[in-house]
Amino acid sequence: MSPGPVPAAARRRAVNRGEWQPAAELPVARVAVDVPLAHLDRPFDYRVPTHLAEAAVPGVRVRVRFAGRMLDGYLLERVAESAHRGALAWIDKVVSAEPVLTAEVAALCRAVADRYSGVMADVLRLAVPPRHARVEAEQPRAREGAVPTRPPAASWARYPRGPALLDALAGGRAAHAVWQPLPGEDWAARLAEAAASTLSAGRGALLVVPDQRDVEALHAACAALVGADAVVALTAEVGPAERYRRWLAVRRGQVPLVVGTRSATFAPVHRLGLLAVWDDGDDLHAEPRAPYPQVRDVLVLRAHDAGAALLVGGFARTAEAHLLVESGWASEVVADRAAVRAAMPRVLPMAEDEVRARHPDEPGARLQQAAFDAARAALGAGRPVLVQVPRAGYLPWLACGSCRETARCRHCAGPLALVAGQDADGAPTAGLPRCRWCGRTEATYRCAGCGSRRLRAGVIGSRRTAEELGRAFPGTTVRASGGGAPVLAEVPASAALVVATPGAEPRVAGGPAGYGAALLLDGWAMLSRPDLRVAEETLRRWLAAAALVVPHGAGGRVVVGAEAGQPVVQALLRWDPVWHAGVELAGRDEVGFPPAVRMAAVEGGARAVAEVLAAVPSDVEVLGPVELDEPTTADGAAPSGTPPPDDAGPRERALLRVPRARGKALAAVLHEAQAARSTRKATDPVRVRLDPVEIG
Repeated sequence: MSPGPVPAAARRRAVNRGEWQPAAELPVARVAVDVPLAHLDRPFDYRVPTHLAEAAVPGVRVRVRFAGRMLDGYLLERVAESAHRGALAWIDKVVSAEPVLTAEVAALCRAVADRYSGVMADVLRLAVPPRHARVEAEQPRAREGAVPTRPPAASWARYPRGPALLDALAGGRAAHAVWQPLPGEDWAARLAEAAASTLSAGRGALLVVPDQRDVEALHAACAALVGADAVVALTAEVGPAERYRRWLAVRRGQVPLVVGTRSATFAPVHRLGLLAVWDDGDDLHAEPRAPYPQVRDVLVLRAHDAGAALLVGGFARTAEAHLLVESGWASEVVADRAAVRAAMPRVLPMAEDEVRARHPDEPGARLQQAAFDAARAALGAGRPVLVQVPRAGYLPWLACGSCRETARCRHCAGPLALVAGQDADGAPTAGLPRCRWCGRTEATYRCAGCGSRRLRAGVIGSRRTAEELGRAFPGTTVRASGGGAPVLAEVPASAALVVATPGAEPRVAGGPAGYGAALLLDGWAMLSRPDLRVAEETLRRWLAAAALVVPHGAGGRVVVGAEAGQPVVQALLRWDPVWHAGVELAGRDEVGFPPAVRMAAVEGGARAVAEVLAAVPSDVEVLGPVELDEPTTADGAAPSGTPPPDDAGPRERALLRVPRARGKALAAVLHEAQAARSTRKATDPVRVRLDPVEIG
């Protein structure tokens, strides 16, 4: 049954439904109805009337009657008979003859829903964009150009297993690899070469990156290699109509290569041969809507089910990617140490407790002589200097009133700030310094350096840093990127100071590495967040910035504001993200955190959380529940502006932990618990997330 134009009879309601007759062949359709209730998370059978027999093909959008309402759905398959012994309702309408849902994507949506204890209808909303009838009616353009030839592997030869990876892609084999590029590597060009090798075998490729800047860089690299007609960018920035137009071109097989952000993960690429994700640890790869899938994990599922190759790349390596290597599922593509040392800049630590005391108004009060020397040398050579500041605007900061050293907590050495609140006994602490790390108040502060009891307030941040550097280097151009200022994609290759927040660092015109120096300031702010992934995230941000600096042989220097003895600083000094990922994974295995185990977070009212926990087997480890500071308002919880029911109790969160081998069973148990609540029409919402990214 090939799709064709919808007959006129299908576009109008029959005068008498009683005259409808079932289709002569395969009269039963299995439909995924758009119902976000866990106890209805399954396909439903409908009869196909004769006048819709040609248009009702697998993958089309349909309208069906469900529980007395007309709802949307997708036709999954046509079968000869139904297991249901009662009377079946009719498919009321085929919305469009365009089969938008492929069997491969439908199976992936089901697998993602099962892994994350979600509902398939929610995943389908992520996978298939909304319909635009005008776009569907446009005449499809014919694809131009021949199959791309395989590009040379000279650049990949710097990695011992690089040429073998391209051989596997050109041969149509399902290789799985985790790639750590060299410092200064043109990662977009290398991913484009991997995609071109895949296309040379007559297969398709899907490349997913965190943000629009990366999409533009990767799209340009791919278009230069395989031609503009062979690649398309799928992002929300192009608008719904244009995005649907491009998505249809992919679905119809007109474009074999897709570059996009998180929303492109489910793109229906024909004959899928390669799936790739760049910088898999970026928070932008985590979907904020139910069931909260992560791009890397979805692509792992898709590569396994579709028999496609998978390439996970990034200057840093996440613990999850390292687990793929340790388990033997993926091979690592890394350069030898001699090549790394030759390509990396010189990295110098700048411990905060070694910074000499200066007056707060003195230019460069937060910089060591090494940082000044690195910046002056780069500017003197006509190169820009990158200054990475972890916070935007102005960050309140307390320092000793005598020696100007950062005020630290005597219990955990965390930075102090004036924060109103209560101490452990409930007494008010307004106006007293409070630790940003452990929350303890310092009623009797004494500076560890000079013994002074006086405190002085200051401010740091991207705006403050730009002001300081402008005074420290008079006459030098200062550019800001991020932190309230527009995010720059590129800066000229001339002497200037570029102040950027993490993730907003612009490239230097003319190449992937062009900064003469990078100053990574305020390491304590990067490392002070109470987050499981804080060290991994800090190293990822530092490596991304340092990779933009020229090699040490060309005078490149990176000065990092943190103690040299910390593992994350050691990993940066040696440029060894693989070692750090191994340390992270071992540490999480020791304390029992993902990815060494599977963990679920259950959030909602006290009563709702208790109901879900009551359905959990006794051999599942339960941590909590603990009361949340604020109500949860993301998907699955109370809508924005709607308070929880009065009898729901305080908002709570419980964490559930099981070995990795039992992760699927835990997801199934939580899905059944949600189904039981939706069957009872429970009004107090609860949110379930598997392996939440912000566990602290």
